[in-house]
Parts: sequence; C-alpha cells; structure tokens
Amino acid sequence: MKASGDKLMKIGELARKYQVLPSTIHYYTMEGLLKPDGYTRGGYRLYKEKNALARLRQIAALQASKRLSINEIKKTLRP
Repeated sequence: MKASGDKLMKIGELARKYQVLPSTIHYYTMEGLLKPDGYTRGGYRLYKEKNALARLRQIAALQASKRLSINEIKKTLRP
C-alpha cells in the first residue's frame, strides 16, 4: 500500500494543488528543477505528490527570499 505522500499526480493536478500554472510545472521540468517519477501509458508525466510539493516550495523560497535566477537555483539544488 502506498503512503499518502506517494500519490502520483499529473501536471494539472500538481499545479492546482500548489496554485501555479501548469506551464510553470512544465518549465521547471524542462529546466531540470523538477523530475517526473513516472509516466502514464499516454505519456503524461507523473510526480510524487510529497516530493514535488516539497521541491516547488524550495524553488519558491529561493526565488522569493534570495531572488535567485533559475540557473542559480539549479546550482543551489544540485545534489
């Protein structure tokens, strides 16, 4: 049985949950800031709810408090 944080969400669901546009999720994915955890048969990206929301919060915090650019955020969040 999956834990509630392991719920897989499509981009639209994730965008509604975090109150951003789906294009924001697409952009972060394209830039490598957010990685899909899987794909549907139709090729839709799926994200683990808990991990994706935590990452979106990190990105927002870095943009708001430190005024970092996307490239600076990439360097900051690099493992």
